[in-house]
Amino acid sequence: MNKKNVFVMSAVAVVMAACSTGPRFEVAGEVTGAEGKTLYLEASALTGIVPLDSVKLKADGAFDFKADRPASPEFYRLRVEDKVINLSVDSTETITVRAPYDGFATAYTVEGSDNCEKIKQLTLMQAGLQERVNRLTESMQAHAIGVDDFQDSLSRWMQNYKSEVSTRYIYAAPNTTAAYFALFQKLNGYLIFDPLNSKQDVRCFAAVATSLNNRYPHADRSRNLYNIVIKGMKNTRTPHRTAQADTTQIQVEETGVIDVSLRDLQGNTHRLTDLKGKVVILDFTIYQSAASAAHNYMLRDLYDKYAARGLQIFQVSLDADEHFWKTTADNLPWICVRDPQGVYSAYASAYNVQNLPTLFLVNRNNDLSLRGEAIKNLEEEVQKLL
Repeated sequence: MNKKNVFVMSAVAVVMAACSTGPRFEVAGEVTGAEGKTLYLEASALTGIVPLDSVKLKADGAFDFKADRPASPEFYRLRVEDKVINLSVDSTETITVRAPYDGFATAYTVEGSDNCEKIKQLTLMQAGLQERVNRLTESMQAHAIGVDDFQDSLSRWMQNYKSEVSTRYIYAAPNTTAAYFALFQKLNGYLIFDPLNSKQDVRCFAAVATSLNNRYPHADRSRNLYNIVIKGMKNTRTPHRTAQADTTQIQVEETGVIDVSLRDLQGNTHRLTDLKGKVVILDFTIYQSAASAAHNYMLRDLYDKYAARGLQIFQVSLDADEHFWKTTADNLPWICVRDPQGVYSAYASAYNVQNLPTLFLVNRNNDLSLRGEAIKNLEEEVQKLL
């Protein structure tokens, strides 16, 4: 940023401060070991990150930001380079943050706000989960563990994490900014709590939406959260009897495989039974799940190795968000189709899919060979069928 722009921003900040007559909040403290670095105060708005103020840190690392207090609870963040500390402001007037430059995002202390302390706890929990998942993914990619061990561990960790967070931070105090923050935590870039495909997760969103709406019915965040809940309830309330009735239309071919017939991105219909002569990984998944990225990385590794020898992947998306499916599937080299029934897919029901992602192996004769839970080493089983 050139000197002219810095001057303009400073002038604007001074004018805004002079014109402000309403209540204000303050974020003060120090960042050690960061002399010469620029510290930013930014608003984490629904529309994106909005810069509010900045300061070039001196040797003592002291800073003191002031801004208009929001009419309803809002989120802010302190940032040095790409390191971020998340904060929330409701009725709090002063928040004190002390942090070292090294470990800025995790080794900080915060005083004056119970919600900010809980947000820190959630941040540390999420970082710990991400680190474990990264190590697990590396082990799978190095073939130190099989896909079944990977899926089992990831599923168990995710369920344990969501159970702890929902109990301690969401249902315990759904009217807090910490509960709201918990809903939107991510793993591998995807939401940990899935408000579009999981009935259980929709309940978490609904608890916070109801509490927030009771206190701040006109707030943008209240309306946005309610819209998410309404969409999630619509997606997950599809009558189950419809899916059960549809299973009567599903054909079991003479080969013994239950056929799957769905459309791809271009609207072309693909049938599982059309792939007779190839070894097929039939995969049921949700691209919006936190497990999707690592799972597809594993599939991509197998596809690149064995596609030329006759391996095909027939991936069935159960995502409620069609646009998200299209955006993600567009980058994948195998057959990607979507069942608009989502988690109530008749095909998933016919295959007795209990968890996502779940995969099956189909041999060259179009016979169902193995279910995912029976596969100890997916690559070895693929090689046997090839």
